[in-house]
Amino acid sequence: MSALTWVLILSGVGLNAAAQLALKVATRPLGAFTRFDLATLVASIGLLLRSPPFWLGMTCYAASLCVWLAALAKAPVSVAYPMLSLGYVVVAFASALWLGEALTPERLLGIALICAGVVLVSRSVT
Repeated sequence: MSALTWVLILSGVGLNAAAQLALKVATRPLGAFTRFDLATLVASIGLLLRSPPFWLGMTCYAASLCVWLAALAKAPVSVAYPMLSLGYVVVAFASALWLGEALTPERLLGIALICAGVVLVSRSVT
């Protein structure tokens, strides 16, 4: 695969991870809701629609989709799709750094296994 194809794949992964992180930040105030009913749903939607991180996340998702379509046009889906799992790695480390989430030994082992799988898949490209 060409360098451009790898850039598209990794950009798609990065944008998707950025979307997840932004949406997590946007949903933090929703933790205050203790019930799930129509009134809570309406209030939650209203809160999200006024949240800049929500719109940042949605923009990242839209950009990710566009980039991903370009990547799929150039790469075999059997190679490109497993690369999306790198998003788990990016989100795990970014959420530890920026959101204070824990990186336990079990998570680190899982990240290592994901990375090993991505290496194996990427090496299978002819």
